[in-house]
Amino acid sequence: MNNSGPSFWTVASSTLHMMLSSATPVALAALGGLLTEHAGIMNIGMDGMILMGAFVAAAVAAAIGSAILGVLGAILFGIVVGLFFALFTVKLKSDEFIIGCALNTLALGLTGYFARAWFGVKGISSEAYFSKLAIPLVKDVPFVGNVFSGHSVFVYLTWLLVVVMWLFVYRTPTGFWIRAAGESPETLRTAGKNPERMKWIASILCGVFCGLAGAYLSLGNLNGTFVEGMSDSRGYIAFACVIFSAANPAKAYLAALMFGFFDALGGQLQGVIRSDLPFAYLTKAIPYVITVVMMVYVVVRAQRKRTRMAKQQFKNLG
Repeated sequence: MNNSGPSFWTVASSTLHMMLSSATPVALAALGGLLTEHAGIMNIGMDGMILMGAFVAAAVAAAIGSAILGVLGAILFGIVVGLFFALFTVKLKSDEFIIGCALNTLALGLTGYFARAWFGVKGISSEAYFSKLAIPLVKDVPFVGNVFSGHSVFVYLTWLLVVVMWLFVYRTPTGFWIRAAGESPETLRTAGKNPERMKWIASILCGVFCGLAGAYLSLGNLNGTFVEGMSDSRGYIAFACVIFSAANPAKAYLAALMFGFFDALGGQLQGVIRSDLPFAYLTKAIPYVITVVMMVYVVVRAQRKRTRMAKQQFKNLG
């Protein structure tokens, strides 16, 4: 009796391939979010930044016919959004949570409006996008080639940026000053550095990374297509990855990979379960449920740590 279904290794390699693709926009946004976290800013507005980056990248690529210029447009607009966010949170001392939520709402409304106003439809479709790359030699290796080859350039760029960001945060003076701006701003000011300036820099860089994440969604993942709400709460997932990883670039990427794995697993299960069953589409909720569990774990772990420290201090006093 012949089994016409895919083999275990085929399904496994396909799932891991999807994991890398799904993790990329979350990881890119998390690399920016960890900078604002180190600087003492809670940036809950990354979802809006990603969405606007995706729209600008697709719009510029459709108007000019260049995917590279689309990415540059998303980066430049990310800088503008980062400046906007810093203006309210750093300069005007507004509540970070409220500004972040307002930014997410504004992005959802603006991108939907301009997509309809300029293109007459709910989305944008551009012929300029980044094709998938087949890595020589690697693509011919069984299983490994199916996992690591055939991705957009953004996936491979993310691996490089994780290393660069780790070196930047922990091995450069600017990275040290950004961390000091959040941990001990008065000490940083005593050393002759302006904490507010470091917060501005962190916010701008966060906008750049979120712009890249959005550009990946529209130009690297969906072949030049923008759809309303396509960020799909990835900014919130990125924020959860930042918290879970204690703002460490390498750990943030691993957290993004965990989200990507469960997102890919949900997609695979959705293809297996009959679509007429009432719970078939619940499989797509798996990565978000895992994210909630992850955040609960972080909160519980932090609470237990504070309790242990309090008990230790009480014991020392006794």
